Amino acid sequence: MQQQLAALKRLTSVPAKTGRGRVAIFIDGANLFYAIGELGIRIDYTKFLKYLVGDDTLFRAIYYTGVEAADEKQRGFLLWMRHHGFRVVSKPVLQRPDGSKKANLDVEMAMDIVSLAGQYDTVVLVGGDGDLACALHKVSDCRARVEVVSLRSMTSEALIDVADSYVDLEEIKGKICKV
Repeated sequence: MQQQLAALKRLTSVPAKTGRGRVAIFIDGANLFYAIGELGIRIDYTKFLKYLVGDDTLFRAIYYTGVEAADEKQRGFLLWMRHHGFRVVSKPVLQRPDGSKKANLDVEMAMDIVSLAGQYDTVVLVGGDGDLACALHKVSDCRARVEVVSLRSMTSEALIDVADSYVDLEEIKGKICKV
């Protein structure tokens, strides 16, 4: 029975658009950046926000990202996000000994998802990191509806399993991309 329910969740590609109450959106900026790179699109964030909220009430939209101090283009993008309905949570990108770079905002996202529970009715996670499954499970236990939006190839099975609905970015790219 559990496997059948999990399979049914995987088939869900469109979130319920009404009756979701206050909607809180948590966006993993790095995950989304790589996903749209895979899809070869540029997102219209105004359209994207409207798609995620539908006819319901936006409680809060938070965009989490690492920042490069010298990146003027990124600074301009984040300023635009702040002026168009998004809160931005950022921290400096750190270079690892192997040369890779990472900011790692999973803890901040998880804390916000859990600490704000009770103030929203639906949580939408835009990202695929399985490290956030525990936080989503916790708010699900508090009766919040859980929705995950991400590129399927970059989404943890644990997130799909905890979600009430899952949306593959591939399936909605025409509704959210810049023209």
